[in-house]
Amino acid sequence: MTAQPGQRVVALDTVRDAPLHVVLVEPEIPPNTGNVARLCAATGCALHLVEPLGFRIDDRELKRAGLDYWDALAVVVHPSLEAFLATFEPQRLWLLSTRAARGYDKAEFARGDALVFGKETAGLPQALLDAHPTRALRIPMRAGAVRSINLSTAVGIVTYAALARLGFPGLG
Repeated sequence: MTAQPGQRVVALDTVRDAPLHVVLVEPEIPPNTGNVARLCAATGCALHLVEPLGFRIDDRELKRAGLDYWDALAVVVHPSLEAFLATFEPQRLWLLSTRAARGYDKAEFARGDALVFGKETAGLPQALLDAHPTRALRIPMRAGAVRSINLSTAVGIVTYAALARLGFPGLG
């Protein structure tokens, strides 16, 4: 039997060696999270989900989006943003937001960094961005064309850019 999302939840210590940590803060749309889970399975990145989630972790749509890749993935669930923030040094966080001034291509990514993405409808809290302005990054877009890029697309763009900077560790 193939592993299911809820069966892949692990303790934080088991993912410390991941090349990157992809963090979804209060994700709301199961297919987006499933797509990000598949990306993490393909790259060896750890997936962190920050509650509250807009779905159950055993949601049918989440399982379908992750297809049969859940057994190649480690998921860490944090009960709140504050609990997640207590587990990482601020200098290891990269906060992705349409409200940031600095482009993601200017970041000096390092192995073990956390790429933190906000929920689909609101992004990351402004107070968090204000507290760490040098760690806030954005994906350039045409002005006025769209409010934002789809969450799973944004995760893919930044994750692969960071992995490229790291020399694609463990990837063939």
